[in-house]
Amino acid sequence: MLTGSLMIMFGSSAETSDFWADCLALWWERSKKECSGIKRLLIRLDNGPSCASNRRQWIKRLLGFADKTGLEIQLVHCPPYHSKYNPIERVWGILEEHWNGTLLTSLKVAMQWASTMTWNGKSPKVLQIDKTYEKGVTISDKEWAQLQIRLERSPTLPKWDVLIKPLSK
Repeated sequence: MLTGSLMIMFGSSAETSDFWADCLALWWERSKKECSGIKRLLIRLDNGPSCASNRRQWIKRLLGFADKTGLEIQLVHCPPYHSKYNPIERVWGILEEHWNGTLLTSLKVAMQWASTMTWNGKSPKVLQIDKTYEKGVTISDKEWAQLQIRLERSPTLPKWDVLIKPLSK
């Protein structure tokens, strides 16, 4: 975290690749002034089904994000069962400990609890994306082949280390 700040986003719909891409876009809109001058975002991820490096809609949306922002995006996925290496998992652990035993009966309650936790002495910005996301969005094999051309996969860890470069403007 370049700025030392934390943003936690909640959704009111399905967790999909489009939801995660919208979270990234919202984070960037709120953070780009603080991050001016950077050329590459390194995003550490688990291998969740919505943001895996073979998830077609996720990759399509990230290519669009890279083109729009001019940023290179490096996706670094933690191998299965290695979440201890992913900083966001440590944040999640603190949040779980913070709301331990609380009945999270609504999205509002969960968001209120999240806003009162602290990470490195700071409370997070807590936001909600109130949009309906469609499950099962598909990308044809032909379109996927075109998208794959733009990905630079690590020769040693092709599934877990992917670089996306924006199209030249």
